[in-house]
Amino acid sequence: MLDAFYSAVQSEGGSNVEIVVSASGWPSYGGTDAAVANAQTYCSNLIKHVKGVTGTQKRPAKAIETYLFAMFDENQNSWAETEKHFGLFSSDKQPKYQPSVNFAISKYTTICSE
Repeated sequence: MLDAFYSAVQSEGGSNVEIVVSASGWPSYGGTDAAVANAQTYCSNLIKHVKGVTGTQKRPAKAIETYLFAMFDENQNSWAETEKHFGLFSSDKQPKYQPSVNFAISKYTTICSE
């Protein structure tokens, strides 16, 4: 899928444009297939895939820069119920499951490491 974006951008003269997967995640509550186990499986598999692959066929030497959506649930908004539950952590900063990476949370920042 990422190569399709690279091809489209390249066809418009943007062969040097960097593409980032900026928000990928799975809800843990609030809708069909929204469950903690499914969110854990999705996020863990995404992390394994990105860590295990260096690039794509179109850009084999370029790592896939990816960001999980979201670090915390956002239960104080007026979005649909599913949209409130994408966090790796609940709104009270408790982990919902153990992702395939380690997190250290302080008052001001979250650090992710292998």
